[in-house]
Amino acid sequence: MPTPNRTLRNALVIWLYAAALMHLLAGLTLTWAGHSGLLDAYLSTIEQAFWGANVVPATARTQQVWWLALFGATLQSYALYMLALVHIGNRLKSAMPWGWIIAGILLWAPQDMLISAQAQVWSHLWLDSLALLLLLPPLFWLYRHDRHTSLTDNASSDSNHG
Repeated sequence: MPTPNRTLRNALVIWLYAAALMHLLAGLTLTWAGHSGLLDAYLSTIEQAFWGANVVPATARTQQVWWLALFGATLQSYALYMLALVHIGNRLKSAMPWGWIIAGILLWAPQDMLISAQAQVWSHLWLDSLALLLLLPPLFWLYRHDRHTSLTDNASSDSNHG
């Protein structure tokens, strides 16, 4: 019979798989939907941050779509690495993969938030804050749970061999 911790662990792992897949979908969208009109409202908010009320040159939009496409491709690879680390963490029940995801998020978030604040693109600060809120608590819980479980397993394994 599954314990409450095991059930919670499984739910958090599924949540992280879903988050990684959403990153992959977002990356694909950013890479391939720039000229479709789907991202026009978002692109307009970015343009307002840099151009204000001025007329935005068409080449600025073209360049912005190009940068989004590059970022989308990068996000796709991040999503793949996140999927791999979630899978490894789940299979091995090891704290290390969770720790690496935490480290990556803590490397990314402050820089992204600072750069966004400097450009006064507040939507990114909200999105980054939401990502931190949705990802870090489950990751820290999994890190602590799997670290404790592996320490307990190692202690019992050592006592069986002694």
